[in-house]
Amino acid sequence: MLAYIIRRLLLIIPTLFGIMVLNFAIIQAAPGGPVEQLIAEIEGTAISATTRITGTTGETVSSTRSGEGGESLYRGAQGLDPAFIAEIEKLYGFDKPAHERFLQMMGSYLRLDFGNSFFRGRPVVDLVLEKMPVSISLGIWTTLIVYLISIPLGIRKAVRDGSRFDIWTSAIVVTLSAIPGFLFAILLVVLFAGGSYLDWFPLRGLVSSDFATLPWYEQILDYLWHMVLPITALVIGGFAGLTMLTKNSFLDQINQAYVSTARAKGLSERRVLYGHVFRNAMLIVIAGFPSAFIGILFTGALLIETIFSLDGLGLLGFESLINRDYPVVFGTLFFFTLLGLVLNLVGDLAYTMVDPRIDFERRRL
Repeated sequence: MLAYIIRRLLLIIPTLFGIMVLNFAIIQAAPGGPVEQLIAEIEGTAISATTRITGTTGETVSSTRSGEGGESLYRGAQGLDPAFIAEIEKLYGFDKPAHERFLQMMGSYLRLDFGNSFFRGRPVVDLVLEKMPVSISLGIWTTLIVYLISIPLGIRKAVRDGSRFDIWTSAIVVTLSAIPGFLFAILLVVLFAGGSYLDWFPLRGLVSSDFATLPWYEQILDYLWHMVLPITALVIGGFAGLTMLTKNSFLDQINQAYVSTARAKGLSERRVLYGHVFRNAMLIVIAGFPSAFIGILFTGALLIETIFSLDGLGLLGFESLINRDYPVVFGTLFFFTLLGLVLNLVGDLAYTMVDPRIDFERRRL
């Protein structure tokens, strides 16, 4: 097992490098880079307005719009001093070819130096750590509740396949899965957050403004109080697929010959189900855990964060991509990708915990 873990960890390096190369090329090809974004912002200010720009090193540069024309590679830059444009490019690192910028970026990441945000003027690490509690809260609670609902429900549906319980629960599951999470979130706001009916839950933030002054037990209740609506909105659309996956996995195992043999030996139905079927049926469910967690943690909560005014990683990544804030975009991409690859390895190791018969040492990568 140790040799397998080492091979998988070594495989992370080229995989991560390839993902970063692909995304770097795609984003570089997209129009409207940070220099263009800043030029558009300057062009939208009043004449003779002074603009301050924060570069990758934290330096600032001031400039006044110039009426002298000049050739420029950027649209809308004819009213700006070419020397000033060159200074912006130097601060942002765009005075170098793309391949040099990429190698310099990856070298910095190996030193755990993720640089500073172009437009926020703060280290990327500080921004990620600041937003992390929101996304971690949404991801962990949603994943935990989804699994706690889906696995028991899927097992019960498999055991009672074709019964009335199976039919009406399937109808409910399919109906809820058809409702977009953001639409259900809006409905929750209207019904329970002072929209038009009840005002039971807060509409914004992870905690209340007086959170620091509350006793510890009231802080826990306040935190859970703020989490009810966003977590509910995420869970509603997330457990349908896992429920049906669990059901079908158990049905497939229940029809196997070893189950009939176990029953013929006189084992109780509970012993057959949880002693033999469970560990085999749960393999496919465990396989999907890393991707489910990553999806909920970093991508699935974007609209939910926006609706409930939760300033998390999803909103940070979206705003950074729109603003072409490359240090934040690539820094978060590097971290999320690395986390996803490590969680995939954790998922493989969890296989051996569920079924010790699995031996990755005999499996060639």
